[in-house]
Amino acid sequence: MSKDLVAALSDLQEEEALIITRDRLDAGEAPLGVLADATRAMEIVGRRFADQEYFLPDLMYAGDILRQVTEIITPRLTTTVERNYLGTVVLGTVAGDIHNIGKDIVAFMLDVNGFKVYDLGVDVPPARFVEKIREVKPDMVGLSGLLTVAFQAMKETVDAIKAADLRSQVKIMIGGSQVDEQVMNFAGADAFCLDAMAGVSYAKQWVGGK
Repeated sequence: MSKDLVAALSDLQEEEALIITRDRLDAGEAPLGVLADATRAMEIVGRRFADQEYFLPDLMYAGDILRQVTEIITPRLTTTVERNYLGTVVLGTVAGDIHNIGKDIVAFMLDVNGFKVYDLGVDVPPARFVEKIREVKPDMVGLSGLLTVAFQAMKETVDAIKAADLRSQVKIMIGGSQVDEQVMNFAGADAFCLDAMAGVSYAKQWVGGK
């Protein structure tokens, strides 16, 4: 049955995925086990998106199916059960840039892959990143930007994190269609990502090394 749910959700078979979810829960299976299979399915969706087998509408549709699956599972969870996160991420589009689609996809994929995500939104000033890092003590920070003017803002954000004496506490990734190794080095980041699954991959590597 686990393979059936993974296959149904990853193949975007909405009705079948919801039926399997209900049947497994009614049969007495642990809700967290069912949720884990749904997460595995979303990892497959993410890989297919990265390989351009799926596109943004498919990713959004899969997310809607996952939302419905989660709504079915949630009432079956006891109040004492807490989600165990792999790590924590602070994410935002840097100051001067208001593009959010890529950032939102990364936030979504990090969430379904087991990370607690604090999304600060768009046009986020360096001080706001510093404030949130101090507040939640994340494992990593994601700086998103589509415009070339965002490169300077990324550098200023990393510099602000350094000035606050927080740089050694976090890994920093930058993302956007125009970022590359040169921009990464200019900004002082640890990695650059051209797609959501690359961000997830780095995140898993970093928390695995803790």
